[in-house]
Amino acid sequence: MPMRSVPTARQLRLGTELRRLRERAGMSSTEAGSLLGTNQTAISNIEASRLGVSADRLRALARNYSCADQALIAALIDLSAQRKRGWWEEYREILPTGLLDLAELEHHAVALRTAYIAHIPGLLQTAEHAREIFRQVVPTLPPPEVEHRVSHRIKRQGILYRDKPTPLTAIVHEAALRMRFGGPDMARAQLQHILDMGEHGHIKVVVIPFEAGAFPGSGQSILYATGPVSQLDTVQLDTEHGSELLDAAAQLEKYRVVLDRMETVALPESRSRDLIQSIIRTLKGE
Repeated sequence: MPMRSVPTARQLRLGTELRRLRERAGMSSTEAGSLLGTNQTAISNIEASRLGVSADRLRALARNYSCADQALIAALIDLSAQRKRGWWEEYREILPTGLLDLAELEHHAVALRTAYIAHIPGLLQTAEHAREIFRQVVPTLPPPEVEHRVSHRIKRQGILYRDKPTPLTAIVHEAALRMRFGGPDMARAQLQHILDMGEHGHIKVVVIPFEAGAFPGSGQSILYATGPVSQLDTVQLDTEHGSELLDAAAQLEKYRVVLDRMETVALPESRSRDLIQSIIRTLKGE
């Protein structure tokens, strides 16, 4: 297989998981290469995702590493498969790589769980709301890039409308609901959109009210993407310097607990809808 210059996050994850299997087996890359009939350089390039790996070679590596988890092996083979270019590839060289990685992560996730404090989750934003957010980016984005980011965000939402839509649980703080981005009319339309999306059986929206007080995770947004096997779950964090992907077992466990606790302090779905509707009435001046 040809060498890659810029591997995707999905390709990087495959290399990371193969390295973890080798290290768990207590084997050096030189030993792994010898057993595979190649050398240490090839193993290093596979683990760094500079070099692809066939399904047969991946199965051989799993045997050599004494990995008997067939579900994990099948998921890794799926990661290694050559795929058609996703829609997000049209934005390569136009938008930051982190945005493309996020779209690919969401596209392949089995389920999504997200939590936001000061923003509406991107998967539930209207185009107008998203545009207002991107206009506030520092340094200021030129108008064409704002529009590219808006269209990218709306296309990400396609996973909620496909034949087998991705289940989504959105935990939103009341603060995000009361942000009047773009004025009362735009804010009202955004909140109504959330209510409409919540009518879909695969979308759950719960709200953390102001009176809930302090809770874990209040200082950041979190996206938890469930993989085909738990070892391939991924956490994505939004930061001022870009997107950050986490996949270490301890990190995944930490954010599962954080999201569990956040959902515990959130209102039930029905009461969350009532709160959103009351904010809409406030925006109407009722």
